[in-house]
Amino acid sequence: MQQNPSSDSIVSLRDVQKSFGSLRVLDGVSFAVERGEVLALIGRSGSGKSTALRCIDRFEKVDGGEIVVCGHRVDRPDVDLRALRQDVGIVFQSYNLFPHLTIEQNITLAPCAVKGLANSQAKDLARKVLAQVGLEEKLHAYPEQLSGGQQQRAAIARSLAMQPKVMLFDEVTSALDPELTAEVLKVIEQLAADGMTMVMVTHEMGFAKGIADRIVFMHRGKVHETGPASILTSPTTPELTQFVGTGNLKS
Repeated sequence: MQQNPSSDSIVSLRDVQKSFGSLRVLDGVSFAVERGEVLALIGRSGSGKSTALRCIDRFEKVDGGEIVVCGHRVDRPDVDLRALRQDVGIVFQSYNLFPHLTIEQNITLAPCAVKGLANSQAKDLARKVLAQVGLEEKLHAYPEQLSGGQQQRAAIARSLAMQPKVMLFDEVTSALDPELTAEVLKVIEQLAADGMTMVMVTHEMGFAKGIADRIVFMHRGKVHETGPASILTSPTTPELTQFVGTGNLKS
C-alpha cells in the first residue's frame, strides 16, 4: 500500500530504512506530501511513525533510501541543515521553550540568529505569530506562567516565525488534558485552513479524520495502508481494522 512519490511533492520518502541496533524501525517506508496537503501518520506505539517524522527534519539519520524535503536531499551526509530547518518547522510533545526567556525572546531568537532579522522586525514578527495562535497578550510572559496548552501554542508560534514551507507535529497534544488539547488542535485547524503543508503524528483519530487530506497507517515499520480519511471508517487491511476497532477512532 506504499504511495509512490511524485516529482512535485514537497516531501518525499522512498524506501527509507532505519534501525536502532538490531531493531528495524523503518522497513522500506515510502510516502509523499503535496504542497498545501495535511498528512496524518497513525499507528500503534513502536510502529515507526515518530521516527519517520524525525527523519524528515534530519533529527534521525536514515540507513538507506531517499528523502527529499523542499528540494533538500535529507538523506545525504552533506545536506545543509541550516537551510533545511529554515524550510521545515517541527513541534514536539515537549514544548522545548527556554524557561529563562520571555515568550517574545523565545520566538525572536532564531529569526535574528539564523535569518539575520533586525530586533525590531523580529519583535513585530513575534506579535504577528502570537496573534495567529491567540496569545498576543502573553508576549512578555515566561513559559512557567503559561498553561501547557498555551506553551504548546507558543512553541507552534516559534516555528511559524521562521516562515517554514512545511510544519511537522509529533504528538503535540499527548501531554495535555482534553480542554487544552482542543485549543491546540484549533490552532492546527486554522493553519490547515490557511494552506500550510503539514505532517502530523497523532493519536487523536477523530481529529485526524476531520483535518487530514490523507492518512498513512504504519504497522511494524512499514506503510500498511494509505488513503483519504475515509479509510478510518472503511479500512481494507486486518491490521487497520483492528487498530480502529479498539476505540482509537474516538476523538
